[in-house]
Amino acid sequence: FDEIKKASEGYLPQMTKFLRDLIRIPSESCGEEGVIRRTIQEMEALGFDKAEIDPEGNALGWMGTGDKIIAFDGHIDTVGIGNRSNWEHDPYEGYETDEIIYGRAKIMKELGLIPKGYKILVTATVQEEDCDGLCWQYIHNEDKITPEFVVSTEPTDGGIYRGHRGRMEIRVDVKGISCHGSAPERGDNAIYKMADILQEVRALNENGCGPETEIKGLVKMLEPEFNREHYEDARFLGRGTCTTSQI
Repeated sequence: FDEIKKASEGYLPQMTKFLRDLIRIPSESCGEEGVIRRTIQEMEALGFDKAEIDPEGNALGWMGTGDKIIAFDGHIDTVGIGNRSNWEHDPYEGYETDEIIYGRAKIMKELGLIPKGYKILVTATVQEEDCDGLCWQYIHNEDKITPEFVVSTEPTDGGIYRGHRGRMEIRVDVKGISCHGSAPERGDNAIYKMADILQEVRALNENGCGPETEIKGLVKMLEPEFNREHYEDARFLGRGTCTTSQI
């Protein structure tokens, strides 16, 4: 561990520059090409045995020669920046503090930490924000790459996560009947309908599940009364959440 820490500190300026470059290049979902090409450039500079972009746009960096694969995955797409005036710092420049940034794959090769019979795959994957899981579905089904293990670099507050609740996206369309604004009673205002639905979506996330509650919240998934077959799984993984993310 001391050798790894020492090696990582030696790469601090290089890693910081790379991170600043990644921040500087816009990379919203389906627009990640600039960051992908910069990542490939970094992989080549670090001496990866092979660095390539697959047909979906994922960057794949390889080290080692074994048949079995250990993959380190990190998605590089980002969400939009919203109202730029709300940012205290330029979202495409970032700023530096005294925090240390650590790297893994280059050090593994230099210190001989790649296990015999294995090779390391470092991926920079695309479209995770909009199509969570599609990138690895493509890597497995189309690139025909099946690792023995995948280490996901999503933040987990330093803990090891043993499961995931999954994810669902639901689209709700509301239709009405248009009319002149001077006589709204002649129409059917879809905006008002959607306003009611939005309040109920919020209630699903915030409400309890007691008998007095008309719209019972998602906390009910933790109770055998409402989720007889899977309440124990829900208690292990935690209650689900929901929110309106686009309108």
